[in-house]
Amino acid sequence: MIVEVVTGADERPEARVVDVDDLGRLHLALGVVTDEEAAQALERAGLGRLQDADTAFLDVAALRAAAEPRATAPDWVTRWDAMVAAARAKGWLSADGSALQVHVESAAGA
Repeated sequence: MIVEVVTGADERPEARVVDVDDLGRLHLALGVVTDEEAAQALERAGLGRLQDADTAFLDVAALRAAAEPRATAPDWVTRWDAMVAAARAKGWLSADGSALQVHVESAAGA
């Protein structure tokens, strides 16, 4: 699963969740946007916050709410739960379970 921040139709950066059935990976992909624009887009969408150029925290409930309705894999819920459990085991889940720490990558071409 990827959360992308890319320039939208009105040249205003927007955040969107894509590849919702691929729960073997999760990261934030930034298009041609500044860190400030990315942070604002994530917060406007309610998906999370940018910590720095390399790290973001995504809201678990908001991410699930954005992805689950578009999921097509019959075992999506089981795989989602496994992804969150794996993140917890690796120390990538906040203490209260509300946020996933993810890596920030370039979405060149997005």
